[in-house]
Amino acid sequence: MTNKVNSNPVQHGGNLALATERFGSPPKGWLDLSTGINPSPYPVEKITFTNLDRLPDPTDMAKLTDAAYSYFSCPTDTGIVAAPGTQMILQWLPQLFEKTTVAIVEPTYGEHRATWTLAGHTVLSCPDIKEAEEKASIVVIVNPNNPNGNQYPIHDLLALAQRLHQQGGILVVDGAFEDVMEGAPMSSLAGIEGLVVLRSFGKFFGLAGIRLGFALCPKSLAEQLESSLGPWATSQPAIAAGCAAMNDKKWIEETKIRLQKETQNLDRLLKEASLKIIGGTSLFRLIESPKAETLYNHLGKAGILVRPFVENPDWIRLGLPGNVKNVKRLAEVLETFANSV
Repeated sequence: MTNKVNSNPVQHGGNLALATERFGSPPKGWLDLSTGINPSPYPVEKITFTNLDRLPDPTDMAKLTDAAYSYFSCPTDTGIVAAPGTQMILQWLPQLFEKTTVAIVEPTYGEHRATWTLAGHTVLSCPDIKEAEEKASIVVIVNPNNPNGNQYPIHDLLALAQRLHQQGGILVVDGAFEDVMEGAPMSSLAGIEGLVVLRSFGKFFGLAGIRLGFALCPKSLAEQLESSLGPWATSQPAIAAGCAAMNDKKWIEETKIRLQKETQNLDRLLKEASLKIIGGTSLFRLIESPKAETLYNHLGKAGILVRPFVENPDWIRLGLPGNVKNVKRLAEVLETFANSV
């Protein structure tokens, strides 16, 4: 069934002020597992922050673009637009298209609905690609999906983008978690007409506060998007961090292996607490339980924040706890929960 989507405010993780208001200030401080961000970020000491006394110039941006081409493995004729976070691209991209029907394959990240609706488009929620293509000229897919981690084969998405383009439409693929996906990333096919791929920097590299994101798209669309964002959309600190981290192949490969191991450890803790894992990536896990609200409150009272879902009250998403101390803390709280239900 296809429903027109409303424009209610979107829920997000990471709101520690609201969590404190609800649960009080934890004696041990907050352990925030609500965001799906790498808990062991790229080392700031490896980044050389220079030229902070001047605006970025084309030379600075060229270095960032070169790093992005290499890291995303996209064709060199791809248009790459850097922005202060992918969220900024989500705000501006819908403004570049004539008002039309947009289908979003859901459940997924709620900002896609909000931004296309705000721009005046008719937004539909669809359960799969087939229905989305039948209903709309613009289709939005998150791959791997947030919050369940579902993945579509990239060649299926490529074929969809080509069909939509032939009809005057476009496919938007949000690859915020492509860094940790299995198989080839959609970014490797970016640049063709009818396809926009969005990539986050802050999640895998753990530097969400840097505010850096990218759109990979045909050059003609890239020019429009860059014009909308205006001059100096990317800061010198973001350029420095992006260049250092995306060029550090050793850290990238070691981190992918570490995240997989940490996810296996998290899976073990959740299963020991008799919690059912129904999806995720190596940056987060989605669990389903009829006692999800009870678990959310139990963890919150212990100073551990996770991500609930009003629209799916049996779901909770947890990010990785990170270091040994945090793993132990989560394990102890999960054990007390398991013993209390």
